[in-house]
Amino acid sequence: MRAVWLISGLICVGLGMAGIFLPLLPTVPFMLLAAFCFARSSERLHNWLLMHPRFGHHIVDWQERGAITRRVKWIATVSILATFAISLALDLRPLVLGIQAVTLGCVLLFIWSRPEG
Repeated sequence: MRAVWLISGLICVGLGMAGIFLPLLPTVPFMLLAAFCFARSSERLHNWLLMHPRFGHHIVDWQERGAITRRVKWIATVSILATFAISLALDLRPLVLGIQAVTLGCVLLFIWSRPEG
């Protein structure tokens, strides 16, 4: 089972790294998931991820307090608004826009209800 957690963690790190360059692929959630997987498979990789200069503090903030930094909250908000603006520009059906608006609104509510890191 440790091998499955290890492979899953490595895939999540790869997806998180791809998210640095792909605008609609989130980075931090994949790194959080990778930390979860590595905690069950590899203490060395788990510690490496927690000590990473770019991702480590986000992971520790989330694990200790469920916190999201204000900067990340604003980046997420802008990304969500851009996604909805693209949907509007593509002239999607009103039902699809309504479902998307409710879903994205709930995501924003969750993000902004978290404590600040």
